[in-house]
Order: sequence, then C-alpha cells, then structure tokens
Amino acid sequence: MSGHLSPTSTKDELTRREFLWLSSMLAGGLVIGCATDPVTGKQQFMLMSEEEEIQIDKLYSPYQFSADYGTVQDKKLNGYIDQVGKKLAVRTHRPHMPYSFRVVNATYVNAYAFPGGSIAATRGILLKIDNEAELAGLLGHELGHVNARHAAEQQSKGNVMQLGVGLASIAAMTQSKAMGELTSQLGMIGAGALLSYYSRDNEREADALGMNYMVEADYGSDGFVGLMDMLNNLSKRKLSATELLFATHPMSDERYQTAVKEAQTTYISAQKKPLYRERYMDNIAKLRAQKGAIEQMQKGQESMMKKKYDTADDHFRKALKKSPDDYAGLVLMARSQLLQQKWAVGREYAEMAQKAYPQEAQAYYLSGIAKIKLKAFEGAYEEFNTCEKLLPSNPNTIFFKGYSQEKMEHIPEAAKEYQYYLQMVQKGDYAKHAYRRLKDWRAKGYIE
Repeated sequence: MSGHLSPTSTKDELTRREFLWLSSMLAGGLVIGCATDPVTGKQQFMLMSEEEEIQIDKLYSPYQFSADYGTVQDKKLNGYIDQVGKKLAVRTHRPHMPYSFRVVNATYVNAYAFPGGSIAATRGILLKIDNEAELAGLLGHELGHVNARHAAEQQSKGNVMQLGVGLASIAAMTQSKAMGELTSQLGMIGAGALLSYYSRDNEREADALGMNYMVEADYGSDGFVGLMDMLNNLSKRKLSATELLFATHPMSDERYQTAVKEAQTTYISAQKKPLYRERYMDNIAKLRAQKGAIEQMQKGQESMMKKKYDTADDHFRKALKKSPDDYAGLVLMARSQLLQQKWAVGREYAEMAQKAYPQEAQAYYLSGIAKIKLKAFEGAYEEFNTCEKLLPSNPNTIFFKGYSQEKMEHIPEAAKEYQYYLQMVQKGDYAKHAYRRLKDWRAKGYIE
C-alpha cells in the first residue's frame, strides 16, 4: 500500500464513536471463541462474529470500490453480473448473507470479496473471460471465500493486516513523507490495500466450493476449467495488470489440474450443461468496445508506476481519445499531471472526471489537492467537503478541510477539523501539524 486513503462513494455515515469502536475492536482482537465452519460443520478458531464480518464489509468495501474508480455506470452490465451472482448465492452454505455483486472501473485483472458478501470484478478480468459459465466460476470462487469465512479466519490467525487496523491507523501508517510532498498526498489507497491475501489452502477450498456452486446453478463444469486455464496462462506471463490478482489469489498448475480432474469425475454429468457464451458476449458488448481504451490505461498505469510520466500521458491520451468520458481514464490523467506538479492541468482533468461521474469521490479529492497547490483554498475546502459527504470520516479529507480553513484564516473552523482528525490519527506529519497548530492557537487565545 502506498500513500493516503482515497475518497469513495457511500451513503452510510460512520460516526466517530463507531469509527473508534471499530478500530479498537479490531486492534484488540475482538472476542476470542470458536465457531462452526458453515461449510465443513467442524469447529474452527474464530475471533469474528458474522455480524462483525458484515459490519467490517459495510465500512471497508466502499473504500476499495472507490480506489477501483467506482462501480461501472453501465447499468445493463452491472445488473447482469448481479443477476449471475445472486443465482449462485442462493445455492451457497450461507444464503442469508447480504450478497451484492458489481463491476468496478479498475483496469487491472482481479475479482475480490469482502467478508460480508460484497463482491466485485474488474473490467480487466471480464475482458479475459470467455463465457457466462466462466463468470459463474469466478463469482462462485469469491462466494467460496465468503462461505468458508476465509477473511475472518485469516484475521483470527493474525495474518490480515488490513482487517486488523482501522482506516485511521492506515492513514497514520502511510504518512511517512512531509506534508508538502505530492506523492504522499496523492497516494490514496492502493489497489488491493484492503483486500485479504489468501493461502493456497484457502484457494483450493474456494475452487471446490465455486465449482460446486456453479454446477448447482446449472452451468457446465467446463466453465470452471476454462476459468482456471485462463488464470493459469496469465500467471505465467507476469503482466503488471495481473500482479495483484496472483498476490491475493495464488495460482498454480495444481489448481488447473484439479479443476480438470473434478470436471471429468465428480462433475462429469455437468460437462454437457451450457456455457452461455453468446449471452455473455452480448452483455459485455459495451465493455468489449472499450477494450482498446482499457489496454491503453493499463499501459499508462504501468508507465506511471515507473515514473515515466510522458509515456504514461501518451497512453492516457490514446485511451481518452477512444473513450473521452471514461472516469478512470480522466482520474488517471489527473493524477499523472499532479504528480508532475502540473496543478492547473491536473485540476482540469479532475473536474472533467467529476462531470463524468459526479457520485464518485476520488476526482473531488484530486481537485482539492490541485486547488491547495494553486492556493485556491476556498475552492479546495468545497472539494474536500464534497468528499466527506461522499465518504464520511475519511481522516485525510478531514485534515485537508482543516488545512484549507487554516489557510483562509478561519481559525475556529480549522481547529474543529484538526481536533476531529486527531481523535482518529495520532501519528505522522499531518497529526504533528494539526497538534502544533492547536497548541499555538490555544497559547494565543484564539481557541479554548
């Protein structure tokens, strides 16, 4: 993970008391006990109740979805993915969970699940899938992680850092650079920063469950074989767009061979069931039309990570020429410009992104950073205020609201934001800045 948290879009406000409760609850290890594995029926060491899994999902998943540039605005595609996912969900071991399925705008290749049942697939991976049965296999695999409680299991073993600290703690941990350094300010949540990293045993179990769920939903078992074949081939090509996928979901020849064996033995009667290729292609038609733009964005992101900004900009321009209103493309171009300290140009792209997707917060955050650098502090405050409405209790947004107020010499208002920030974060350069300002203002009698 690099840099600071990015804003995201959510309507569920997390109060300060809830935020601090969650952080302390996670840091303290929750309540130790045993639970019955919903898949095997055996006792398992578990520190997290089902209610806590749902609460963590509700609080954390929106941050990840926003880091992935939000849910796609193609309602037909999103509805299709949700329909396939819910067709599988009713056949799982935990059908009562509040499952939801979406496509996110990210261009890297991945799919992931949060412990309460929020599941996402990126545009990048949908372009690699060949039919609906493979999609069902993919979603079934993620449902397998939820039903086997793998994220909660990893947390119970102390292996998932992301679920072991609050968002405020993540903010503090990432503030390793001076406040004025743009890289620190723009880092936000990195792709996958809040995701679980599964073990090979977790993957084997999720594969077995995923194949079972898709076959029970009347998909051909060859769909799961096709999915494993595609993933296995990708794992050997070492593409930057697949790094996170195989970091969170370790792949091996064994997983592919197991799928082949299961299709030919346990699920041999399901080999003749349909794959629904034509239906899949029809539903991703708009996405396939964006393939060229998405590939350019992937190349641009790879160049940007290597700090080859001119090359990155060239790729992003080509992407935006093919898809002018693509939110991810506009945000990526804005970020690249700001990393090059081209504040005005970066602001322009961020504002175009806002118009393309008003409900998504990342563009407001970037525009706010640009306006701070341009000393347009009133405008910056408005941008960060919009961010907080879209994502309540994001520590970095609160800090920058205070910083903007400070620069406008609105001392009481700035003090209020800094006090709120320090209730969440006590370490890092931002915390030091807020503390020093409050101490100085009290000494001068500006605040009580």
